[in-house]
Amino acid sequence: MKRTATTVLTALVLAAALTACSSNDSTHAAPKKKPIAAPSAPSPTAVADTEATTSGIPPKPDAATELGYLRALNGIDPDIVHGKEDKAVDRGRNQCQTIHNFPKDKSKQARMAEMRFTSPSHPEGFGKTKAAQIVEAVHTNLCPKF
Repeated sequence: MKRTATTVLTALVLAAALTACSSNDSTHAAPKKKPIAAPSAPSPTAVADTEATTSGIPPKPDAATELGYLRALNGIDPDIVHGKEDKAVDRGRNQCQTIHNFPKDKSKQARMAEMRFTSPSHPEGFGKTKAAQIVEAVHTNLCPKF
């Protein structure tokens, strides 16, 4: 009997302790932790800007920017684009990398443009003067932040 009474008494003490631990009394309750918010994904524009800043190659331009760029090239010499708009845009984006990597070396930028911008009628490029104009058209239209 003594053992039964001890067991019952122990069970009551434990039950009382558990009840006290689970009470909603704010003086005994642990402070609630705020849930950790998942980091928000960066915007596509921010990602593109970061990639362009790192690599020097800007994202593909929107339609209006592309049109302005192609008009600038055609204004220099229509044979620069020679009906291959996508190729002219790709060459311009690659030229942005040269502008990015050699920002103060205008002669290198022009030399690279002369090698990069060719056509069947101008396999050796368009000459130094037009190459410098191409660099300016690329810089102004495709990568003005460089």
